[in-house]
Amino acid sequence: MTLPPFTKHYATPERAAGAVRHYRWITEHAKPLRQPALHTIGPDSLTFERVEGRCVRPEDLPRMAELLGRAHGAAWASDLQSASLGIPHRFPDGTTFDDYVGPREIALRRRHEQGYLPDKVALYAMLGLLDETAQGPLAFYKDSNPRNFIITSTGDIVTVDTDDLSLAPMGYDLAKLIATLHLTYGPLTDQTVNAALLAYNAAARRHDARLGTTDRGRLDSFLGLHAVLTAPYVGRNGYCYALPLRFHHRGAS
Repeated sequence: MTLPPFTKHYATPERAAGAVRHYRWITEHAKPLRQPALHTIGPDSLTFERVEGRCVRPEDLPRMAELLGRAHGAAWASDLQSASLGIPHRFPDGTTFDDYVGPREIALRRRHEQGYLPDKVALYAMLGLLDETAQGPLAFYKDSNPRNFIITSTGDIVTVDTDDLSLAPMGYDLAKLIATLHLTYGPLTDQTVNAALLAYNAAARRHDARLGTTDRGRLDSFLGLHAVLTAPYVGRNGYCYALPLRFHHRGAS
């Protein structure tokens, strides 16, 4: 049975055009990620192939980590070797997607204003953590959470909601998936997280030996950032289990 297509509407034509650019960038540079076929591009809407299946669960994490490692390695080899974490990445038409540092600095300051960081000491610690992690080979960030992947009845993994991309260090988007699995299902065991990190590094390393070097301390730094950045969503959208907030980083005295 052929499923009816899925049409996604956007607030502005610019948002729709940006979603198309990001979809096409992933298709070209992150080939391991399968996306639904894009059938029709409207002024402020996109019509996709409809894909049915389930969201990612904790038991899927090793396989998901391997997929992200392959995708991040492929994107680095194809387009990101010369990119910088502090500079927006340019498309051929002159448009860009966000850098790593700038938008997250703004978001951390907003979390302080919203009360999720208790004081300026905590804010400066998180800004220091952001600066500390802004190094090493680049990947891209697509907000990997359990709802942004569909596992079909045949076991295929389909990536959805690629409207917004930014640059990020290797391992940062894996940490987002780990963080949101925790938020959704509760804490993951150290064994589960370490196995995922091993799978991610092994997959990325197939593209270049320099890519598979994310260690557990660096992953924990990313998780610390995600804990603050996702704090407003706890209790919403199925996020029932808060991540522990840590207001320090390895460079702190």
